[in-house]
Amino acid sequence: MSEIAREAGALLMRHFRERVLIEYKGDADLVTIADRQSEALIRERIQAHWPSHDIMGEEQGLADTGSEYRWYVDPLDGTTNFAHGFMALDHKGERVAGVVYDPTRDEMFASQKGSGATLNGKPVHVSRTARLAESLVATGFPSHKRHKNPNIFFYHQLTLRSHGVRRAGSAALDLCYVACGRFDGFWEFNLNPWDTAAGVLMVQEAGGRISDFKGGNFQLSSRETLASNGLIHEEMISEFGKIFAGRGLEALPDPREYSAKL
Repeated sequence: MSEIAREAGALLMRHFRERVLIEYKGDADLVTIADRQSEALIRERIQAHWPSHDIMGEEQGLADTGSEYRWYVDPLDGTTNFAHGFMALDHKGERVAGVVYDPTRDEMFASQKGSGATLNGKPVHVSRTARLAESLVATGFPSHKRHKNPNIFFYHQLTLRSHGVRRAGSAALDLCYVACGRFDGFWEFNLNPWDTAAGVLMVQEAGGRISDFKGGNFQLSSRETLASNGLIHEEMISEFGKIFAGRGLEALPDPREYSAKL
């Protein structure tokens, strides 16, 4: 898996250096020739090694043959900032292996069920930060229908109650950063299976926790993804409950009042 990810990463970097042409497949949803060529390469390599396995990718979708094994492929997650590519293997609905490769930093995150998580071959673990107020957390926003997504309220409230919130643009890489302790938590709405499959296993194998926003079991079909080091998980769930209920919400500042003071 790692070899395939590195080969796809090299292809992506060639396009990156050539300032690849960006197209739109929606009002704000980007796609490039790099996405398409990288996914085609990954599919070709997987089919050569495991011809009976199904593959689900962001660009070409799923051709379901009923195999017990299914690969989830995102050749370039975070097209806007050219983030990375990943692959994850699912057996009978259970994630068993995954890799996330960031070619811009030559960082290979890998995990295998029951064997832990690694970064460039060295074991990684979640952070030991025990309080949300001392935590650095991350989130993301959808590329389309952003005006119908409530995450700006979560972003605002968590900014006030944590050490800070980051938005890098790649959910899978954010999950890996939770796994290796760079972030203490991450949440996002409406992610797809190819966004989460590899990163979720990374967090779990690094000793972290994954759930929906109420603490229920995470599913690839879930529209809610909450990941943490485990120590701040219940505190984040509590904050989410308050936000959904509209309790204790801090008002967003009025830019007119701010401008008047300048």
